Amino acid sequence: MKGTLTVGILGCGNISEIYLENCQILPGVTLVACADRHPERAEAKAAQFGIRAMPVLELLTDPAIEIIINLTPPTGHATINLAALEAGKHVYTEKPLAISREDGRRTVELARAKGLRVGSAPDTFLGAGLQTCRKLLDEGAIGVPVAATAFMVGHGPEAWHPNPEFFYKQGAGPLFDVGPYYLTALVSLLGPVTRVTGSARASFPERLITSEPHAGKVIQVEVPTHVNGVLDFANGVVGTLITSFDIWAANLPRIEIYGSEGTLGVPDPNTFGGPVQLWRQDGGWREVPLVQGYSENSRGLGAADMAQAISKGLPHRANGDLAYHILDVMHTLLEAAEAGRHLIPESTCTRPAAMDMA
Repeated sequence: MKGTLTVGILGCGNISEIYLENCQILPGVTLVACADRHPERAEAKAAQFGIRAMPVLELLTDPAIEIIINLTPPTGHATINLAALEAGKHVYTEKPLAISREDGRRTVELARAKGLRVGSAPDTFLGAGLQTCRKLLDEGAIGVPVAATAFMVGHGPEAWHPNPEFFYKQGAGPLFDVGPYYLTALVSLLGPVTRVTGSARASFPERLITSEPHAGKVIQVEVPTHVNGVLDFANGVVGTLITSFDIWAANLPRIEIYGSEGTLGVPDPNTFGGPVQLWRQDGGWREVPLVQGYSENSRGLGAADMAQAISKGLPHRANGDLAYHILDVMHTLLEAAEAGRHLIPESTCTRPAAMDMA
């Protein structure tokens, strides 16, 4: 297929299904193979989607594969990302880019040194909902943005997830697990973060699993499960972020952006669609039609955008600098909570370009 890059997916767990499906229809990529540390998983997915199942090392080194999509658990992201880059392949990874700043920095720097691309989820900001919000902001629909709020609150995954323990270990918690969706949405809409402060706590030292197959097991909590942050953006906007696994119920918006002339209600950043709500003095609240396609679950869109950008010699949107900035902001927020003062993230990034549906 002329103008496309070949893709191999590494990691055949729950999230792989939608990537495998979408990478067979998204423009710019040709899905050819998959691998998993449990070979039977890869073989099942390969049979389902009509592709090759390969051993992990073979997938990483096969010269016919140009992009590795890394869907391994977060603790394995850096190891696989670095191995793929060392093998001369572009890499697109599930969030977060890495667990530590050091590994995230090494990944971005190695890619740059080798002339390769790094991309990272979340790519939901490329979907119809957040791109409609981007267009409204760029057109001045709410005037000059002055403030923003973002709330991701719930009571944790131990009541429904089949293996919830890792959500309470290093590299997870509400901030690192779901926070990247909210922070990436905010940075894609408003630009980079320049200063943060916050408070964080692990409200309950133990969690009881009530979902099968591990019902009755007690989880020892290792990370903060309620994190409040204040984010100062380079454009002057002051943001408030709450991520929590400690709240039974709430009536909070997902994200709102407040401007000199109105308010923008941003849809759930863990989805690609709407609804998008706009309030102005001259008309009150109204729902705004979405401006483009990709309102359904389009995971993998960021990898396809990266592939097309490589082919055209252009920057891609869900890029390594953006992903590293999100990782850095999350670490800085927790460090600020511990220090009890404002701190400055070490990184910055360029606000990704709006999608061009042409």
